[in-house]
Amino acid sequence: MVNTLYLRDIISIQDLEREDLERIFKVTDRIESLEIKELQTIAEGKTLGTMFFEPSTRTRLSFEAAMNLLGGNVLGFSEARNTSVEKGETLADTVRMIDCYSDAIVLRHPSEGAARYAAEIASKPVISGGSGTEEHPTQAIVDLYTIVKEKRKIDGLKIAIVGDLKYGRTVYSLLYALAKFNPHIYLVSPVELKIREDPLLELGGKLRLSQHTNIEEVIGDVDVLYVTRIQKERFPDAHDYERVRGSYIVDLPLLEKGKENLIVMHPLPRLDEIATEVDKSKNAKYFVQASRARTVRAALLTLILSEQPPY
Repeated sequence: MVNTLYLRDIISIQDLEREDLERIFKVTDRIESLEIKELQTIAEGKTLGTMFFEPSTRTRLSFEAAMNLLGGNVLGFSEARNTSVEKGETLADTVRMIDCYSDAIVLRHPSEGAARYAAEIASKPVISGGSGTEEHPTQAIVDLYTIVKEKRKIDGLKIAIVGDLKYGRTVYSLLYALAKFNPHIYLVSPVELKIREDPLLELGGKLRLSQHTNIEEVIGDVDVLYVTRIQKERFPDAHDYERVRGSYIVDLPLLEKGKENLIVMHPLPRLDEIATEVDKSKNAKYFVQASRARTVRAALLTLILSEQPPY
């Protein structure tokens, strides 16, 4: 089978076909079934460069853990202030330097278009770890894989996406990814944080979408509740943030109104949008979701770095 992901940039989930996603899922399943010693030769002698201009816990650490799992090396930075950016070096020149020492690059940056710009400059594959308020494609792959593992399918499911639908880059990647399948999507947000108009128009022709402001209107219907943090750092005005802060709280009384097998997901970090009492419920899958990130990203790196992957 031809590996269509070999040396590919992963900038937008829209660049991937359903077949690409399903191949990643299959490789993830295979990696999960193997002993570590069987995986250590996949990226032996190869280096992943990490460029994180914004804070990150799960994305950065899971990529590092994934590369280590495959027997490769990692170099890079988690704070721009520890680099020559502080001296005025441009993004282009910083990318060129990391490109010299790496076989693939993961970039997170606060500016729109930064990941695609980096991909135009670098000779090695660039993977977006989040670019402005645009997309976070590898998080969407983790999300889809979690849904498939928990529900055995995506087609036909009813999925509510709740919270910050305007600024949340995980939301857009997830929606574009779900558009390759056939679910029914409920978009739940305060009026101020509704999904942006252009993506809505584009997605409206590909997905069954409905918009809501009250989570209780949909909780009894859905199979998946995907909760997002209202992101203070994306608001130009702190007063605007305070008006919508705490708009939705997922707690046990709310879950009692849902289906027994409802799963609750969250890309993390969370603030107060999911009560800690939910953590021990059978519905909570957000920490399982986070734990799968290493293996999913290991599968993606396997496919990007290996012309003829072993799985």
